[in-house]
Amino acid sequence: MTDAITIRRPDDWHVHLRDGAMLEAVAHYTARQFGRAIIMPNLTPPVTTVAAAEAYRQRIMDAVPEGIDFTPLMTCYLTDSIDPAEIARGHAADVFTAAKLYPANATTNSAHGVTDIRKLTGVLETMQEIGMPLLIHGEVTDGDVDIFDREAVFIERTLAPLVRDYPALKVVLEHITTADAVEFVNDASDNVAATITPQHMIINRNALLVGGMRPHNFCLPVAKREQHRLAVRKAGISGSAKFFLGTDSAPHEISAKESACGCAGIFNAPYAIETYAQVFEDEGALDKLEAFASLNGPAFYGLPVNEATITLERAENPVPATLGEGETRVVPFHAGETLRWKLAAA
Repeated sequence: MTDAITIRRPDDWHVHLRDGAMLEAVAHYTARQFGRAIIMPNLTPPVTTVAAAEAYRQRIMDAVPEGIDFTPLMTCYLTDSIDPAEIARGHAADVFTAAKLYPANATTNSAHGVTDIRKLTGVLETMQEIGMPLLIHGEVTDGDVDIFDREAVFIERTLAPLVRDYPALKVVLEHITTADAVEFVNDASDNVAATITPQHMIINRNALLVGGMRPHNFCLPVAKREQHRLAVRKAGISGSAKFFLGTDSAPHEISAKESACGCAGIFNAPYAIETYAQVFEDEGALDKLEAFASLNGPAFYGLPVNEATITLERAENPVPATLGEGETRVVPFHAGETLRWKLAAA
């Protein structure tokens, strides 16, 4: 039995750090584990300009404790009227690492998102030309489509034509939740990849509903049937370079989750790498954790791997019921449980 594992310092290729007091409360959880993180731009107002991204990046760096080497990688929030020149300028200046496509009203703070992907023709042509990755929340929002089918329908209606029409565009289908997504990514060119969250490797839709409504397990895309969880889990531990770590950690204050219309988002940042390690161990694939967490993402983005390492030790790691205080009090993923792995102190 392995009692410790040392890997290159991982990166989080999809995280929500929020802003203001919540940013101050949660940034250190991500920074202590990950060398870099792709920062989601769905603030209020969203990050649509180079100036806004630079200002947000500085707020993140101000929230990271001194002595921690952490690099936030900023993204541009796409709207129907976004200026391709602003995107290109931000990418050339090393401010925008990627651009994020939210279908309008698909998830938290996505009201300003894209209503019709055909309105992005100039943007997509520009991104393809400059080699800038497109990050996609892959769900349709049509009222006649069942919420559990929205990812599969998006792949058929939107993603497949997009990949066909822009074959040189780098595309990341984020937080995949279905066997349909796994199959699509596996069959696509090397320009198409996917991120996988810890929760979608662990929970199915029963975790939302069995024994009562469980709002802290609600995220978007919503967890699906067991057959889909197993497919996503298999993809994550497969060793394929097409799949890499993206927590989609998304903190919400407790009252925003436990309400008549609770917010979507699972806060998994405090124990993210330990959770992934537990999954990979359960599947007898600890030897593949480093590729998933530390190597595949940089390779896809064309970035160097981190020089530093982290060590995970086998030890009881109890997860508290809540973290934070007041308006930043949140319930973490695995609240009240004990994990088997613990990140060793640097």
